[in-house]
This record gives sequence, C-alpha cells and structure tokens, in this order.
Amino acid sequence: MRRILLIGRSESGKTTLKQVLRGEKITYKKTQYVSQYDCIIDMPGEYAENMDLSHTIDLYAAESDVVGIVLSATEPYSLYPPNVTPLGNRDEVGIVTKIDHWAANPQQAAEWLSLIHISEPTRLGMIS
Repeated sequence: MRRILLIGRSESGKTTLKQVLRGEKITYKKTQYVSQYDCIIDMPGEYAENMDLSHTIDLYAAESDVVGIVLSATEPYSLYPPNVTPLGNRDEVGIVTKIDHWAANPQQAAEWLSLIHISEPTRLGMIS
C-alpha cells in the first residue's frame, strides 16, 4: 500500500480526511505534531505555513510515496506558490476539502491547484 503525506494550512481538513480514510469517528482534534499511521502521515498546518518548519515537509516526503496537497474550498488564498510541485520527487495529488461549506468556492481551489501543476484535484465534500 502506498503511503501518503497530507500537507496544507491549519484547519484545511487534513486530520478529518485522515479520520475518514481510517474509518474513525470524526472529531475535531488539533494536530500538535507529525502523526504517522499505517499509510497516512498527518502533518500540522504550521509546517506548511512557517518557513522555519517547512524543511520538515521534505524529510517526511522522503518517507512517503505520495504527497497529498490539501486545499480547503473556503480558503481566501492559496498557500502554495505557482510551479512548486515540479520541485518535489514524489507523486502529488490535489485534494479540495469543504466543498459543501456555504462559503466554498471549489472552482477557485481547483484553479489554484492547477497553478502548481495539479491538473485534476480530488474533490471531497467534508465539513471539519
């Protein structure tokens, strides 16, 4: 089974996605540290948001087969700069969460993912 690293902003739905994939009850729980499960690595949003911590993403990406770039459909901006994915040496998958939220704009999130070379994001309708 392939191992996936979930990265994204705080409150983008990474931990809720992990809970759904593992068949767990969905409960809000702030991820305080990098959590490794069978085939899922759940990373706190601060690692993607903070330049001083961002190098840790590379370390955990080396332990994964796929990097899941999580982007909430409710986010007012994209955390990821254009063309960032060609820099990595792992397969990437774009994951758009919270598409059923009243303030969601899934088309905008999909467009942002296309700017970083994710052409067909996986759309998940979850509220976390």
